[in-house]
Amino acid sequence: MNDPDEFADNIERELRKFSYAGRAAGNKRYLKSDLEHLGASVGEIREVLKRFTAGHPNLSRLDVLSAAQALWSRPVHERRMAAVMLLESRTNLLIAEDLDFLETLIREARGWAFVDAIAGDIAGAILVRHPGASRRVDRWALDPDFWVRRSALLSTLLPHKAGRPLDRFLGYAEAMLDETMFFIRKAIGWVLREAGKQRGDEVFAWLESRMARVSGVTIREAVKYLSPSQRQSLLAVYGSRRPRHRRTGR
Repeated sequence: MNDPDEFADNIERELRKFSYAGRAAGNKRYLKSDLEHLGASVGEIREVLKRFTAGHPNLSRLDVLSAAQALWSRPVHERRMAAVMLLESRTNLLIAEDLDFLETLIREARGWAFVDAIAGDIAGAILVRHPGASRRVDRWALDPDFWVRRSALLSTLLPHKAGRPLDRFLGYAEAMLDETMFFIRKAIGWVLREAGKQRGDEVFAWLESRMARVSGVTIREAVKYLSPSQRQSLLAVYGSRRPRHRRTGR
């Protein structure tokens, strides 16, 4: 790719053809975003990106990183979404060192619309192909930025699906279990929910010994794929923790 900035600008120019003010305003409000929103749909962004990348069938790793950086460089939601989609489509080219670039994007994203795909789909794919890179993500789990900590949790989803042990995630979750931030509690529950599809007994045992600390946000997600008896057992314990309000008559 000769000029990644030109590539990115051409994609934005094409995306602007799909501008829709009503959808742009709604998305901006829903995402609580400070970016410019054009109003292009996810499908339209994907189609534009597919059309442009078809003209560059032999993109190298450096091409992909340069183009993603160029797309991300302007604070336009659809450009940044195209950057994420480009990285998603070429995860086979990415290496452990590229987690540093992803960390930069996560810090600048400040929202789940980008963070979850960057962490769960892109960083996760790198960790599947390069297991030793998990040591880089260990640092994310201790970061002051809760979006970076959330990313550490979500980056374990694909490795678990590939058969990796839950130990690393459980270590992250243990350290974050007492956090009150919704996005952390939700992420812990999300990963436990997915792990419960294949490793229900392990998820149940981990939760059972920590029910005094588990939040409602976490437990409601985590139990979805456990057996009925396991689910009922954990929900009963959680229910017993909740304060009972005395009903009074007049």
